[in-house]
Parts: sequence; C-alpha cells; structure tokens
Amino acid sequence: MTAELPPKVSAESLADSARAASKGGLPPVHLWNPPFCGDLDMRIARDGTWFYLGTPIGRPELVRLFSTILRRDDDKYFLVTPVEKVGITVDDAPFVAVDFEQAGEGPGQSLTFTTNVGDKVTAGSGNPIRVERDPETGEPSPYVLVRTNLEALIDRKSFYRLVEIGSHHEGWFGLWSGDDFFPVIPSDELPDP
Repeated sequence: MTAELPPKVSAESLADSARAASKGGLPPVHLWNPPFCGDLDMRIARDGTWFYLGTPIGRPELVRLFSTILRRDDDKYFLVTPVEKVGITVDDAPFVAVDFEQAGEGPGQSLTFTTNVGDKVTAGSGNPIRVERDPETGEPSPYVLVRTNLEALIDRKSFYRLVEIGSHHEGWFGLWSGDDFFPVIPSDELPDP
C-alpha cells in the first residue's frame, strides 16, 4: 500500500532539492535523517529505466539528478533530501554497468565500470564484484558496488567481455581488479572447451 504524500512532496520538489544539495558533487545523503514522507510512484526497472507515475523519465539529466539522492536502508530504497525522504521501488539494482575499461592484466589488473547514470567506479575491496546465480536456471546476475549499499547490475555485453578476460585462482574462475580476486563460478563447474 502506498502512503499518501503531503502535497509538497513530488518529483519536481525532489528534483529542486536535489539540485540545491548536489552542487559540488554527490550530496551526503548518508548524513541526512529527514522524516519519512511516504512512497512516491517511482520505479527503477531491471534495465535501469526510471519510471514516474508509470511513464519512463525521458530526460537523462533528471534521472542522473535523482540518482544522486538515492539511498538504500536495509532492503528499501529512498530518495533523500535534507527535508524529505520518500520510498521508491527498485526491481533489481538501481544502476546498470553499461561498460568497463580494463587496465593491466592478472592480479595487477583494474576494471573501471561506467553506469547508466554516468558514475565511474573501479572494482576493488571497497567496490566488490559479486555474482548471484538463479537457483533454477543457473543464469548469472553480476553486480558491482557503486556507492554505499547501491549496486549496478553488469549488463550482458559487459559480462561476456569480463568472462573473456577472467582467470582461474584457487579453484575458482573469476576476475582480478584492484589486487582483489572476485569469484564468478567454481572452476570445476565450467564446461570443458
């Protein structure tokens, strides 16, 4: 059930607050503890498309702006400003990693991902890569941590490219980045070439 919002809370008012708060970089949403104002009819689909009132938000700069005030507390997602906090729905991960750059090879390699909202993050101990496998189909869903509690689903084309540069380490097939190894699948579960 969606809570009724006070009249002042809308996508427009959130956008205005986000513009004011994000001057000079990402706003410190982790420091803000405004009152919960209810849920907003906003949803982020698995493919990274943002919807407001059931309609895709067609302005990339507005999506980027909203992404800067996104916060996850436990398993719930919120848009947070210094004066308001509203719940939104996220189908899977709030971001999609749409590309990556590789520098180096082996344990010294670094993988820098770019998200659909323009964030860049280099995988490492502070921004790990993880892979969930569907228990029925075994289909992998790879993620990289972008910001505190906020992940990006790595898109299929990027994941295929990552698999091409993966390597075996201590019984696992996975990826090196930032001197860390991120397991993808046990080596013995890979099909023979």
